[in-house]
Amino acid sequence: MNYLYLEEIDSTNKFAKEGINDIPDKTVVYTYKQTAGRGRLQRKWNYTGEDNIYASIVLKPSDEMREVYSNLTQLLCVVLAETFEEYDIQPKIKWPNDIRVNGKKISGILAEAVGANDSDGKYMLKGLILGFGVNLNVPKEILENIDQPATSLNIETGKFIDKEIFLKNVINKFCLYYNRFIEDGFILIKEDYKRRAEFLNKNVSVKVFDKTIEGKAVEIADNGALKLIDKDNKEQILLIGDIL
Repeated sequence: MNYLYLEEIDSTNKFAKEGINDIPDKTVVYTYKQTAGRGRLQRKWNYTGEDNIYASIVLKPSDEMREVYSNLTQLLCVVLAETFEEYDIQPKIKWPNDIRVNGKKISGILAEAVGANDSDGKYMLKGLILGFGVNLNVPKEILENIDQPATSLNIETGKFIDKEIFLKNVINKFCLYYNRFIEDGFILIKEDYKRRAEFLNKNVSVKVFDKTIEGKAVEIADNGALKLIDKDNKEQILLIGDIL
């Protein structure tokens, strides 16, 4: 994996999208000073200081979109959880790809695909961008001003966290999975994902575009989809959405 460090940038995802033609496959674009990031579903994003991680992994697995690519966020989610566990904490996953500790968010992922139609009107994939942020060292007073319950690794462990070591550990783990994951798909990590899922067998509300679906989360399918039994006792299979 290649590393591209930016001293300061508005958004690593935005930088990667705009430079997708020139950034090589398997490049990590990262900074410790990001000024205008954004969250999933256009949520407000909060900058938490220079001792945290703001990064985007640029991948170019093919020029055609495949279903498995949408599961790469879940792979990164498992990798992040494994890394947190090395610090003796117990992270949980909120479907599809937030990491929480004791009910508070500690890391999030924003994935984007970049492509264009060719002269025949066929969609050609230029690259995938897996953006992620990790709260490693955040003062409590900053966390108290975030619009959702949040925590950081230094608060959970009582220790200052080396951001360079943490980032390289995440990327090394991701690389160990990546090639096999592209071939085997979500099933490769399904049990690891489920074991950390905080939402299974619970009643949840899931926002899907402009509507909200309520029901009991009963299973994660082999393709990473969320299976719900709704209030009418009907099965719902959700490929996209966000648990509220």
